[in-house]
Amino acid sequence: MERISREEVEHVAWLARLALDENEKERLRHELNRILEAFTELQQLDTEDVEPTSHAVPMSNVFRDDVVGESLDRDDVLANAPDRTDTCFRVPLIIEELF
Repeated sequence: MERISREEVEHVAWLARLALDENEKERLRHELNRILEAFTELQQLDTEDVEPTSHAVPMSNVFRDDVVGESLDRDDVLANAPDRTDTCFRVPLIIEELF
């Protein structure tokens, strides 16, 4: 059963500012209809006893502990700076006017 029409593909392409040729429009119409068919099949599954999840696999925190360590020596860090002023890097101005 065709749910997506050629006109709907053209409308979505226009909204997305996509220039599609005739072959692309037909291919996308076919692919979108196949996607909707797959969802129709999924809707027939009995999911009453399935617990809702936000991820397909269990997730855990992957961040490392925040441990204070030794800092780099300022003069060593600035030694290869192409432009510096006292204890800071000097960078080109990229925003000339804020407003």
